[in-house]
Amino acid sequence: MTGALLAAWQGAVWLFALPPFILPGPLRVLAALRDNAGLIAHHAAITAAEVALGLVLGVALGAATAIGLAASPLARALLRPALVATQALPVFALAPILTLWLGYGLASKVLMAVLIIYFPVTSAFFDGLMRTPRGWLDLGHTMGAAPWRLMWRVRVPAAVPALASGLRLAAVYAPIGAVIGEWVGAAGGLGYLMLLANGRAKTDLMFAALLVLAALTLALYWAVNRGCDRLTARMA
Repeated sequence: MTGALLAAWQGAVWLFALPPFILPGPLRVLAALRDNAGLIAHHAAITAAEVALGLVLGVALGAATAIGLAASPLARALLRPALVATQALPVFALAPILTLWLGYGLASKVLMAVLIIYFPVTSAFFDGLMRTPRGWLDLGHTMGAAPWRLMWRVRVPAAVPALASGLRLAAVYAPIGAVIGEWVGAAGGLGYLMLLANGRAKTDLMFAALLVLAALTLALYWAVNRGCDRLTARMA
């Protein structure tokens, strides 16, 4: 399937005689990837660091928030409406503000990734925690389990599949947040490289960077999905 798409792409470029600055063929993109391997690897490492930090912090913060909401009716009454209301504001609109406040370095990109994955992780994990089978909870109460023990021994393990769904979404969204931050203002990263290549009409280099970004996202999703499958099987 992939080979057919690449062949159709290259055939369209040849058939319509499209100039390289409009649409380079896959052969030209692969050549740009080979000729600029060091440059692309440097910027890919920056984006990968941003994504990794954003993913770890976003998942940790989202999971902690979900547990806090599930454990406290007062927290649910006060914070949950506020969390939902924050989604009315597009996260991408915050990128220029974050860049203004935190500068062009790593911090603004990591925070952008955190913000874009925080709500999906929190929402998915919270729903799982609130849907613990009633029989399990009744059994725990009958055995005299304390609330914190019910949370960690019953509700959290039961909600692992829901958390896994949130983690899979986070693996896809985290690179988007980092790249959006790089487009607004950065000194490095694949998003920065794409803008730089576009400004210099090096469309082949831009496509090469985009190809690496797609590969990075797919690799991250594969790793997270594999880890989630193992975690879910262990908790089953």
